[in-house]
Order: sequence, then structure tokens, then C-alpha cells
Amino acid sequence: MLKSMTGFARCERTTALGVLAWELRGVNHRYLEIGMRLPEELRGAEVEFRQAIAASARRGKVDATLYLRPVSPGPREFELDDTLLDRLVESALLVQRRLGAASHIDAVDLLRWPGVIREPERDTAPLAEAARGLLVEVLMGFQASRANEGERIAEMLTTRARAVQRITRQVVARLPEVHARIRTRLQERLAALTGEGNPERLEQEIAMLLQKMDVAEELDRLQSHVEEMTNALIAEEAVGRKLDFLMQEFNREANTLSSKSQDVETTRSAVELKVLIEQMREQIQNVE
Repeated sequence: MLKSMTGFARCERTTALGVLAWELRGVNHRYLEIGMRLPEELRGAEVEFRQAIAASARRGKVDATLYLRPVSPGPREFELDDTLLDRLVESALLVQRRLGAASHIDAVDLLRWPGVIREPERDTAPLAEAARGLLVEVLMGFQASRANEGERIAEMLTTRARAVQRITRQVVARLPEVHARIRTRLQERLAALTGEGNPERLEQEIAMLLQKMDVAEELDRLQSHVEEMTNALIAEEAVGRKLDFLMQEFNREANTLSSKSQDVETTRSAVELKVLIEQMREQIQNVE
């Protein structure tokens, strides 16, 4: 199944420590790039979270954000580092004795000293476990979002591929008529240049010119590319790079068809093919 690199999913869950919410956003990118924003309490699980996302997405720029909103903030608890505070007070008294009565100890300044007041350590294991479970859930939604977008792209590509096939078959059907017209024109031109000449030599010259103008191989390859693209669209693996390469091949054949064309209708068909190929190429840039 074709998957797009574009997708979005969000999931929330209420825990004892607050409301957790994962958000995943994906856009097209040449390789897999994961940007992650986490609450400070869950920084230690970042590698694990990245691995889970990497197992789910092979290409694209994925922005993953985990929000933590306390259920009810309430008064914040804190602890005093008594050992550090005692050392600060002792040092402050020493300074005060040296400076005399002009100095005084400010208790608030002592409390502002880094490390004197600290928040009690919380057990974040339940929070991390909840975040892991929620990530599995949001990844399912993210995959569904990308699959839906991939289905839309696959339908568009299939429609354009059928149009390429239809135009190619039309050009193939007209080849005998085009060759006959080119042969007649060449015979007239060569006869005018060489007079009566050698009929065998004239026929050889015409055959060589017709071979240079022949587009049958390009048309065969276009048909082959359509079949290969159709198979890629139903493959289970990521095919974005393969499809991108196929578009280069499509474009090469269409350009050659256009340059070799000695017929107005064939030239018009080559232009239509180029338009269809460009439309497909733009969409394939977003395929995983």
C-alpha cells in the first residue's frame, strides 16, 4: 500500500501526574528526520521514542511533540538542602563579623542560592510507561493518516498512468501511417536532390533516415514503465525513491519522442505525456 510522508495525529491520556498528549506531524523529506520535543521529566526516554517512530516511518520529516499538563497545579512542594544552607549561614556569619555592624544576613538571599531549595524527586516510571503506550496509539493514527493520503495519491497516479498508456497506444496505432507519410516525403526530397539516382541507394538512405526517426522503442519503454509503476503502487514496501527514478525514465522517453517526432500529432502527444509525467512527479515527491 502506498504511503504518503504527509500525515498528522494527536492522542491524549490522563495520568496521575497530569494529561499527556502526543502530536505527530509529517511532511516530505529526502530521508527520515525526526524532531522531538519532550517534557523535562521524560528526556531520558527520548532514544526509545525515536526508535519507535523510526520503526514506523522510513522517510519524511516527522515532528513529534509530547505535552504534559498537570491535572491541578496546587501548591508546589520543595525541600531544603540543610547541609548546604548551614554552610552558607556559617560563611555569611563569618563575612558579617569581618564587616561589622554595617552588614546583615538576608534569609531570602540565602534561599536563592542555587541548590538550597530543590523539588523532591518524583517517580517518573509510570509517566514514561503511559507515554510509551500513548505513542503506540498515536503512531497507529499517524500511519492511518499517511495511508489515507497515500491512497489518494495512488488513485491520481493510476489515473495519470492510464492516460499515459492510452496516449502511447494511440501513437503506436498511428506509426504505420506516420512512417508511410515520412517515407513518401523523404522519397520526394531525395529524388529532387539526386534526380533519378540509384533506386537501391535511395532506398538505403530512406531506411537510415526512418531508423533515426523511429520512436517505436521509446513507446515500448513507456508501456514498460507504466507496468512497472502499476506494480510498484501495490507493493508493500516503501517505493517513493523507485517511483522518483521511474519518473526520470518516463521524462527521458517523452523528451526523446518529442525530439524524434516528424509528425504534428505525435509532437502533440509528447507534450501531453510531459504534462502527465510532471503531474505524477509532483505527487511522488510526497510518497514514502
